[in-house]
Amino acid sequence: MTTNIPQKLHFALKLNPSRPTFSIDMNEEERAIMQQHVAFWADLMTKGKVVVYGPIFDPKGGYGFGVVEVDSEEEVKAIVLNDPAAKINTYEYYPMRAIIPKR
Repeated sequence: MTTNIPQKLHFALKLNPSRPTFSIDMNEEERAIMQQHVAFWADLMTKGKVVVYGPIFDPKGGYGFGVVEVDSEEEVKAIVLNDPAAKINTYEYYPMRAIIPKR
């Protein structure tokens, strides 16, 4: 018997900082927004939408990275739109063929 369970989609998201030195010279307003950003992503993780997320320490300039598991690209657009960090940074996202362990 075959069941039609909808397949989840995976996307890689890259949060591009507003400047290369952002992670080391944030002002207080930017730091508060980034704390809201972390809480936003932690909430998404508890809801089962995030596989992994965190900062990337690239010597050329750090950035944020996350992999989400969603039902549609519209969900990704909503994540980007509603993330407090999008007020001061920009996002890129790409579809991904994720290989993850069975849960």
